[in-house]
Amino acid sequence: MTGPRPDRPAAIESISAVTLATHVMARSVEFYTSLGFELRYGGPDAGFSSFAVGNGYLNLIAQAAERPLSWWGRVILYVSDVDALYDHALRLGLSPQAPPRDGVWGERYFHLTDPDGHELSFARRLPRGDPGSG
Repeated sequence: MTGPRPDRPAAIESISAVTLATHVMARSVEFYTSLGFELRYGGPDAGFSSFAVGNGYLNLIAQAAERPLSWWGRVILYVSDVDALYDHALRLGLSPQAPPRDGVWGERYFHLTDPDGHELSFARRLPRGDPGSG
């Protein structure tokens, strides 16, 4: 990490939280807790819910059904065992986009879309020297 620069008064150190919109809080809370996310605040009937993710948070905020949600990008979450989480998602009846694979950039990963269309990537750094198979 670098320190402040004259044109940038403070260093950007980390992401504290990502907040995703949902039309149905109960459905989204069930989705994330079923994957192992720890609910820290809110819940199925709340307007705002927060899950612990390492030193940060994944938040959900309720939006009216008439307000459209659209694709905006992807949240990448590091997990301890990509393949075990993939297998767990299948047992839950979820549909990951593809089986886990090794990316040439040095991560093993798979993608899953939440009930509101937010794309999630669950990943783990590959050991050094393993270039990945793409």
